[in-house]
Amino acid sequence: MLLTNDNKLKKLIVIGDRVLIRPSKPDEKTVSGLYLPPGVQEKEKVQQGYVIRTGPGYAIPTPPEDETWKQQEDQVKYIPLQAKEGDLAIFLLSGATEVMYENERYFIVPQSAILMLERDEEF
Repeated sequence: MLLTNDNKLKKLIVIGDRVLIRPSKPDEKTVSGLYLPPGVQEKEKVQQGYVIRTGPGYAIPTPPEDETWKQQEDQVKYIPLQAKEGDLAIFLLSGATEVMYENERYFIVPQSAILMLERDEEF
């Protein structure tokens, strides 16, 4: 099976409340006109990029059951993240971890470090 770049990224599993982001070029403007000037990026340590993969969310502890006769389910439940694949995210670099994968630069960012999302959905 031939693996394209997108297929290779599908192999990655993002954990918990983290998001995998491919940074956009500093001078890249979105269709809606959102633009993060390079001066802001350098001064404020803010970066923008596109959400490639998301984790399942915040894990919710399961309450212990008093009914011992019931079959135990170790199913973890999650509060889902606001970020979705394809969103443009503006995030703080201080909360991000830079990684290289297949010779491309990405950031692993906790949702708490994301300041704003732009989504191409019509309401």
